[in-house]
Amino acid sequence: MENRVFFPQAALDQWIVDGTVDLTQDELTILAEGRRYKLAEAIRVTREVSGAEDPHGLVGRAKPMSQLDALGAEIIETSMLVGEHAYDIVPGWLGVPVGSFAEHAAERAKAQGGASGPAPQSDEELLAGFAAAKL
Repeated sequence: MENRVFFPQAALDQWIVDGTVDLTQDELTILAEGRRYKLAEAIRVTREVSGAEDPHGLVGRAKPMSQLDALGAEIIETSMLVGEHAYDIVPGWLGVPVGSFAEHAAERAKAQGGASGPAPQSDEELLAGFAAAKL
C-alpha cells in the first residue's frame, strides 16, 4: 500500500506563511528536509453528524476528492453531504512521497556532505519531527 499523509489546509497555509514549506503546482516540499510530496485535493472526515450509521466507512479517514465525487458528495466549507448523511470534515490535501525514503535519505546525506545530526529513518519520523517543531 502506498504511504500517504493528510495535510490540513489551515496547517499548509500557516507553513507557507512561515516559509517552512514550498508549494509548487501539485508538489509540496518540506524545506528543512528537502522531502517532496505529490498532492491531491482531499478531505478528512471527522464525524457523522446526522445521527445515522456511516454506510460508506468515511469517518476517521482522509479521502481524495475524486473518490468523494464518485459518491456524489456535496461539500460546503467544513461540512459534507453524501445522500442522507451529513459529516464534519477538514479540508486539505493528501500527499504521496516523491521517490522512496531511501532515495531521499541518500540525497539528503549527499547534500549535507555526510555531516549532520541524527537523521529521520522513515517518512513517519520525518513528519513527526516536522510537526513537533511546528506545534
